[in-house]
Amino acid sequence: MKAAVSSFVGSLLPMARRLFMRRIVLVSALVLLLVVGVALILPLVSDADPGAIEISQRLHAPSMEHWAGTDELGRDVMLRIVHGARYSLLIGFITAAGAVLCGTLLGMLAGFFRRLDAPLMRVVDAMMSFPDILLGIALVSILGVSLWNVMLALVIVYTPRVARVVRATTLVLRELLFVDAARALGVRTPRILRKHILPNLMSPILVQVTFIFAYAILAEAGLSFLGVGVPPDIPTWGTMIAGSLEYADKAFWTIFCPGLAIVLTALSLQILGDGVRDMLDPKLRKAA
Repeated sequence: MKAAVSSFVGSLLPMARRLFMRRIVLVSALVLLLVVGVALILPLVSDADPGAIEISQRLHAPSMEHWAGTDELGRDVMLRIVHGARYSLLIGFITAAGAVLCGTLLGMLAGFFRRLDAPLMRVVDAMMSFPDILLGIALVSILGVSLWNVMLALVIVYTPRVARVVRATTLVLRELLFVDAARALGVRTPRILRKHILPNLMSPILVQVTFIFAYAILAEAGLSFLGVGVPPDIPTWGTMIAGSLEYADKAFWTIFCPGLAIVLTALSLQILGDGVRDMLDPKLRKAA
């Protein structure tokens, strides 16, 4: 057991060195670690209520007492950002996981089985012909406004992206010699997909996870800003911006601070995704 763990850790170290060879990728990973750590740990060690209303403290500028100021109801903006991070990160995680799971299944079926390729890809093309935000608005309007419906809508929106990438890779893999050898040995199709195709899809899938995570956080903020996203009583970063929009000229920090959290998180995820792609690309590894 110890030998297996040591071998696993030993294989991770070279990958980590390649991933963090660029300082900007390392900084992005640290920013994400800080955001996730604060979002998970601070609410557990602090009993402060992010929804506590103090009208006498409304629209106070940032100070030592309130690091990011207060909003129109006297609520601490920094505290709401920290608590809202849990919802925004949850939306991003569930959306990325659901889109990757569904997209990988559709992409593998379309890429491996020629009869399914045309009908599945025509549906995918039709969905991708709509802008993400418009398709999200339409789906949320049909499903209804709630946290889980927003996540379901975003999964549907981003599944075609993953399906296209997985299909393209599967089309190449199914023609390789090791797949032909498995067929010649009488290996069943489900086992070929599970043992030979899926492991070789992990590189593009990992990259898509980071990108869709960032897209989902931005999309939720956009939907909430337009009033068709998460209900206002759930303090996501998007609902915080939407709720404080009319006070932007009097208290810019009520929008700037949650907006900065969105930008830093999404940008860090994008940069980390680029780093993962570069690390997993054999051509880039050889050039390095």
